Amino acid sequence: QVQLVESGGGLAQAGGSLRLSCAASGIIFSINTMGWYRQAPEKQRELVAVFTKGGSTNYADSLKGRFTISRDNAKNAVYLQMNSLKPEDTSVYYCNAQGTDYGLGPARRFDSWGQGTQVTVSS
Repeated sequence: QVQLVESGGGLAQAGGSLRLSCAASGIIFSINTMGWYRQAPEKQRELVAVFTKGGSTNYADSLKGRFTISRDNAKNAVYLQMNSLKPEDTSVYYCNAQGTDYGLGPARRFDSWGQGTQVTVSS
C-alpha cells in the first residue's frame, strides 16, 4: 500500500507564502502522476498542479504564476510553493499519487490520497 504524508500547511496573511510537502512511502512502487488538489468548504475538489506521467506539469489556469510544483524523485516527494496567497486560496490541500504498487502480492494500480493539510489565508 502506497501512503502519502503531507506537511507544511498553516496560516498565512494575504500576499504571503507557504510551502507544502508530500512524500510517498511503500514497499516497491512506481509513480505515474503526482500532485496537488484542494477542496474548500462546500466546494468540489479541484486540481491545483500535478506532474503527469510524461513529466510535464499541469496547473489550474487561475493559479499559474503564483503556485509552483516541484519534485524530488529520489525521495518520491512533491512540493507546492504558494506565493502571493489570497483569502480564496483557503482550502484543505490534498496530495495525490497514481502508479503501480509492486509490494506484497501481484502488481496493481494505486490511486492514493494524503490526509490533507489545511491552508488558511487571512485578509
